[in-house]
Amino acid sequence: MLYKQRSLPLAVLTQLPLVVCSSIVHIKTGNTHSSGKNKTQMTAKLSSEIAIHGFLLWASMGFLVPVGILVMRKSNREECGRRLKILLYIHGVLQILSVLLLTAGAIMSFINFENAFNNDHQRLGLALYGLVWLQMLVGIIRPHRGSNARSGWFFVHWLLGTAVSVLGIINIYTGLQAYGKKTSRSARIWTILFTAEICIIALLYLFQEKWEYIQKQGVILGNEPVQPTEQEISPTHKQKETAEEPC
Repeated sequence: MLYKQRSLPLAVLTQLPLVVCSSIVHIKTGNTHSSGKNKTQMTAKLSSEIAIHGFLLWASMGFLVPVGILVMRKSNREECGRRLKILLYIHGVLQILSVLLLTAGAIMSFINFENAFNNDHQRLGLALYGLVWLQMLVGIIRPHRGSNARSGWFFVHWLLGTAVSVLGIINIYTGLQAYGKKTSRSARIWTILFTAEICIIALLYLFQEKWEYIQKQGVILGNEPVQPTEQEISPTHKQKETAEEPC
């Protein structure tokens, strides 16, 4: 009887480490599942934030800025009047919206992403932010037409606009590459679509330059081709017509 009473505490002490180890394993397993769940949630959250950031930058640099450039090229062919003012107003609104979207994307990147500036996308993005705001300030202080400072201002405005457009396109491509590396997802389809968009915008840009020339050729306006004037008829053609006339 005494042996049984002594063996009972001994059995309890023998089984106690197994219970403790089992509890520790259960806690570790639970922590592992919880950590994996949190990691999945963080990855999904980060992926959505990157997608929103990319959309804001595309809407700003990949859509509004090119459309604003096309509108401005259209206004260059207009004389002073109501239509010119409307085109200038549209151009200004598009550029302001572009700056606002770009600023929202920049704030989002500074808050949610790692900003070590150790890759091309982040460094180009930082330079792009500065150029966009500088371009906006230059646009605000635009001198009047006919003033002496107008030529210099136009050159600076054109140079900054060209730099912003080129850097914006390059930064979108580098952003798509960074998105693929960060999320382990393929960005090929988005790269193809963006390239197609740039090609369409480039064609429209070139088409604007030749629009008046096409109109003068009678291809688009008028059902009949433009007839050459008497001065444009070559002497050889005149001699041929004279020879064909009856005596």
